[in-house]
Amino acid sequence: MELGDTDSDSLPFGEGVSGRGGGSNEGGNYDDDDLYYIPERRASLDLGQESSPGDGAQWWCHCQPAVLSYTSMGSDEEMNREQSMEDQDESRVLLESNGSFSSDYSFNSDCEKTTRKIGSKAHPVCGHPKKPPLLSDFTEPPHPSLTLAFTFQAIRETLEKMPEVHLRHFKETLWRSYPQSLIASPQSMDLLDLVDRILGSFNIQGSLQIVKNLLEEMGQEQLVLNLQELCVQNEVRFELRQNLKCKYRDVQEDSAIQGEKKLFHDIFTDLHMTKGLDNGPNVQHEYRNIEKLNSYHKPEPTISSEDIFGSNWIEKKCLKALLMTGMAGTGKSMAVQKFILDWAEERSHQHISFLFPLPFRELNAFQGSEISMLQLLNQLYPETKKLKDICAVGGHVLFVLDGLDEYTQELDFQYTEIWCDFKEATSFHVLLVNFLRGNLFFSGLLWVTSRPLRSKWMPSEGVHQVAEVWGFTDDQKVEYFKRRFTDPVHAGRVIDYVNSCKTLHIMCHLPLFCSVLSQLWERRFTGQRGDLPQSITPIYTQLLLVLLSKRRFRAPARSPSEERNFLVGLGKTAWLALEQGQVKITEAHQKAGIGGAMDEAVVNSGLCTEFTVKQFVMYSETVHCFIHSTVQEYMAALYVFLEFRNQGMSVFKESSKRKQTQDLKNSKQVYSSALERTLLCEDGRFYLFLRFLFSMASKSNVELLKHFIGSTENWPSVVKDTVALIKKKMSEKLQNHPETRALLQSCLDELTAEN
Repeated sequence: MELGDTDSDSLPFGEGVSGRGGGSNEGGNYDDDDLYYIPERRASLDLGQESSPGDGAQWWCHCQPAVLSYTSMGSDEEMNREQSMEDQDESRVLLESNGSFSSDYSFNSDCEKTTRKIGSKAHPVCGHPKKPPLLSDFTEPPHPSLTLAFTFQAIRETLEKMPEVHLRHFKETLWRSYPQSLIASPQSMDLLDLVDRILGSFNIQGSLQIVKNLLEEMGQEQLVLNLQELCVQNEVRFELRQNLKCKYRDVQEDSAIQGEKKLFHDIFTDLHMTKGLDNGPNVQHEYRNIEKLNSYHKPEPTISSEDIFGSNWIEKKCLKALLMTGMAGTGKSMAVQKFILDWAEERSHQHISFLFPLPFRELNAFQGSEISMLQLLNQLYPETKKLKDICAVGGHVLFVLDGLDEYTQELDFQYTEIWCDFKEATSFHVLLVNFLRGNLFFSGLLWVTSRPLRSKWMPSEGVHQVAEVWGFTDDQKVEYFKRRFTDPVHAGRVIDYVNSCKTLHIMCHLPLFCSVLSQLWERRFTGQRGDLPQSITPIYTQLLLVLLSKRRFRAPARSPSEERNFLVGLGKTAWLALEQGQVKITEAHQKAGIGGAMDEAVVNSGLCTEFTVKQFVMYSETVHCFIHSTVQEYMAALYVFLEFRNQGMSVFKESSKRKQTQDLKNSKQVYSSALERTLLCEDGRFYLFLRFLFSMASKSNVELLKHFIGSTENWPSVVKDTVALIKKKMSEKLQNHPETRALLQSCLDELTAEN
């Protein structure tokens, strides 16, 4: 309603309800003539600038106009007219104040007692009439979470819970208490206009206090508690967001090469994710044609991070639990970090009221303890202690359990007792099993990430949707490097180099591999080495070390000798499969190599993965392989190198096992035998293996492997002799074999890169 208009509840200047020949009984069941009694004004009543004791102007000084930022929800024209009215006629405001006051009360001749007429009964009041509660001075600044948008929403939600008759009474009480600030009666306003008018007339803190005070006068204690709880929840949500921003804003890199901290959102690139599972390995290869294995699941549509727990997933499809799987290095934790930051920075998923990341790296600290789910949350997120009952908060609550494969004990879903008490303490194992079952927080949402083997732990009744992370597409690889290197020249050099080497280009589908490359090149760009590396072997060695470093979150530490024995066993497994031209690791390969340590290779070290192959209509088979065929070829080369370097044995000549001294003196025989074996194999399966082997003894690579070899001394004579051997082979009749010639040239590049 524009200022100056007259509605059924506003009084023309100088008139009371009785002066208009009637009144409205909208606020109650009173007679029209008896709702307000207006006495004849005494001539001695001073309406000048000085305030009399009964004037009421003193307590209006606490009611200031709304904050200047409140222009988006109010009427600019109305506010301008309000300001114009105040500037033009201050005496009119005072007169209206006295008029509004006197319309409810009759004065005796001494102005000491007033009588309020309601219906047919008069209520004597000693002294002056009851004034509205005074507003606090608010000497302390409000909590940062107390924004205009929240206050509007909180007051609206609170008043929505009132019956219509109580809401009319609330409007009437508000108008009688604060007519000068409201200017016009709120009776004709709908709920949104009412809240808008309250916030337009008072500041944020004042609006909340006025609403609470009026609700208390009306006896609406429960609504007051609800409004207070909304404010507490808003404070906790704000503090939780601040906590998560500080914790997840930087790039999380578990590499031995730690560089400058980078903001996650400056680097993050969208990931290739799909609904359901199509969990076969990436079969792209530079030299080999590898047939894609017949996986048990059909390819599913791709999804984005915005789709995960979007409103459609939750409301339309009733999805409450998501299991996201993917082999090591594909970016599962990256997707989780993106989701958390988007929520904390209010970019997306604001239909989720609270988000609690519970990474298993932190949950492992609670093993063996007696604890409740509420206590666990209070310890990890102390701000939640303010909440009266987290199970009763409005909106959705999402728990993100990242890295199920990092839980160091086996979860028993078959025999563990059922536990449903959110606040009662029990053993952590019972707590975690029932939380994954969905028994502890029935209205909550659950997101679990895991490597494939441990994902089988999740009970079928606790999983409503399955998704898989694949890493980067070709376009996403380019976008990642552009974001990672702020200098366009540096980014262009890296992208060109990756595109020039097909093996590196293929392996960059793993975000972890891209991270390793970026950190190595960043060191060269800072002045240590100005040129990009010509050898790919040290990059694979760095990837191996990063995966082994992540193992500390999943299993007890191993000594260097134990680690070396594991790598030799896994390398032997890779070599035996490579000799047979197989990507799958059979039981025979495992027994001859790592024995029964496949879980160690799949879950803890992450060098292998597991998937399901559909053999027949009613039969499927669980298959293991390396995370990529090039990793298999690298591990086979590492096995040949370590066996020769540490044991003096050549895998190419069984009879040489007892002639270690002779082999050590004639180490070039290993390279010569490997070269002959590669050239005799026409399918190209040894090509990349040979390239890795020739570069194993480079200075940078030996330095990285120093914990696994007895001596880091270089072999200049071996390198020199091997270079001569390769050049001799290239001079022979290889003109009709361009691929072989290109391979030998790449081997020369590997040998001469840093020696």
